[in-house]
Amino acid sequence: MTDQAALAEEIEQLKAERNAVILAHNYQLPEIQDLADFRGDSLGLSQEAAATDADVIVFCGVHFMAQTAKLLSPKKTVLMPDTSAGCPMADMITPESLAGFREPYPEAPVVAYVNTTAEVKAGSDICCTSSNAVRVVESVDADTVLFVPDANLGEWVQEQVPDKQIILYPGHCHVHVTIRPEAVAQLKQEHPEAVVMAHPECVKEVRDSADVVASTGGMVRFARESEAREFIVGTERGLCYPLRRENPGKVFYEIEAALCPNMKKTTLPKVLHCLREMTGEITVPAEIAEPARRTVERMVALG
Repeated sequence: MTDQAALAEEIEQLKAERNAVILAHNYQLPEIQDLADFRGDSLGLSQEAAATDADVIVFCGVHFMAQTAKLLSPKKTVLMPDTSAGCPMADMITPESLAGFREPYPEAPVVAYVNTTAEVKAGSDICCTSSNAVRVVESVDADTVLFVPDANLGEWVQEQVPDKQIILYPGHCHVHVTIRPEAVAQLKQEHPEAVVMAHPECVKEVRDSADVVASTGGMVRFARESEAREFIVGTERGLCYPLRRENPGKVFYEIEAALCPNMKKTTLPKVLHCLREMTGEITVPAEIAEPARRTVERMVALG
């Protein structure tokens, strides 16, 4: 038995003892994705976990994702194998900078990307994900909307919803902005039959060059249903693992620069330690959790 197999076996035993579920984001290491009970995007994972009868949720992702899981499962214990796994984009906005951003537009509602801390969600009006951001903005009963923190996603939403004025907070995903138009064009030149998929967190030039702009979950569905055999994947490289696993007859080309160090911090030994010692618990104070949960629930209520 390999070391990885032995670790995975011990994790499975502890998982049963703890009545735990393991969630893995699409960008996690392959061995973590293989171990998980649920794989997907951050909100979908949190909803899956909330629907189970598990007592413990082990979230293999970054900090805001585990917080969101705690918001949706307040009575469950939520653990992170590595609590230092953060999100630089989520860190670009604080409750203080959000208050300053709102000040010139006191009547405008704030749409907060799910990639934010619970504190920022608590100061916002409704959440969105990359897959439902357009629908959320359309649902808001206001002509002017403040969108935080990802300006690239917000810019893409503005293109889809031209009848509203969207004021963009100057944040970005440090991984998606490393996906340059030149790199996509080079891959397209090398593989002219490949379909280009781009995440809406990419810069406009990359989005405009894509055949489809979609969230990670949207890319998985598109690749599954498409008759194309080759794809250029304009998001974090980790998504290529589930894409290849689910579509063995298709070829996926990754963008070399698109690597999130935080998403690779979770390892099998860390998952084992976390379950064995029940470390890395995520808590959200009630005075923050209640308003933050409402912003998520408003989004979920849209269907």
